[in-house]
Amino acid sequence: MSTSTIIATLTLLLASIQATRADETTPRKSVAQLQEEFLDLKFGMFLHYNMATYTNEEWVKGYPDPSTFDPGGPVDTNQWADAAKAAGMKYAVLTAKHVSGFCLWDSKHTTYDIMHPDCPVQEDIVAKFIESFTSRGLKVGLYYCWRHPGFGDPEKHKVLAPECDPASHDLEAQKEFQLKQIGELLEKYPECFYFWNDAFDPGVGTAEELLEFGRGINPGLLTSSNWWSWGKKGQPYLDIGVKELRMFPEDHKGPGETCWSLAGRKWFWNEGLRGYGGPEGHVQRLEAVNARNSNYLLNVPPNKKGRIDDAAVKVLEAIGKLQGE
Repeated sequence: MSTSTIIATLTLLLASIQATRADETTPRKSVAQLQEEFLDLKFGMFLHYNMATYTNEEWVKGYPDPSTFDPGGPVDTNQWADAAKAAGMKYAVLTAKHVSGFCLWDSKHTTYDIMHPDCPVQEDIVAKFIESFTSRGLKVGLYYCWRHPGFGDPEKHKVLAPECDPASHDLEAQKEFQLKQIGELLEKYPECFYFWNDAFDPGVGTAEELLEFGRGINPGLLTSSNWWSWGKKGQPYLDIGVKELRMFPEDHKGPGETCWSLAGRKWFWNEGLRGYGGPEGHVQRLEAVNARNSNYLLNVPPNKKGRIDDAAVKVLEAIGKLQGE
């Protein structure tokens, strides 16, 4: 099946959902308007929370047993949202699926998810996240990690669920599976205003096909793409350019997002984490980032109990107070 056929088939399957959800008499906002509204948000929370939180690594290898994902009780998404609000953040992005392939929602395309019989959680964390943040007036986005050819050995970093194990599925089959999961997320969670695509670049697919696919479900959706190559990060590909742990140049014009982490150069919480530093540097960076036509997306990784460490909460509260001075 060709890529164009895959896109056409999936778009037709989702057309009825779009028709019932969108009032065609309501004028749609232009992409430029959506980008401007995005930049008005200025400050957001990145939440790296997934299987890697429990395996003590950034990139999970193989398929850890679903029982590994065990916070020992309910995941406290309300605490996450309260911390974001205290910091002055306006939106948040959650890692719905990262390198492990494990899904934080009940996916109809895999059993390797939060509702697996062996997973102790048995609750839709994506839905909880959305409810907690939107009820506090914050906007919500979802992160999805694509399997880029740069991952190499299909036996090492799986990225996709066992139903689409890269050791036995070619790139075209992988792409079809990923589009199905993204379509599922956008259908299931219409509150998602922003979709964060990690490792989606020309090595995986064209910007046009992904933009058409996403807006076929949610006409007001914004998307970003994080290039595989470090040298190309920040270059425009979808709607929002993304920089990791780097600043855009002072003369940057296109809409961007600068990602940093409260946990230093790590994205996931790990046993070796010893502190979160002070708030002053983040406030200064926030101002500099915003001056370069970019939002500041600050990563705050929840711990194994599904909570943000108290020390991190204190830093976020201090960031909020400094902005108010």
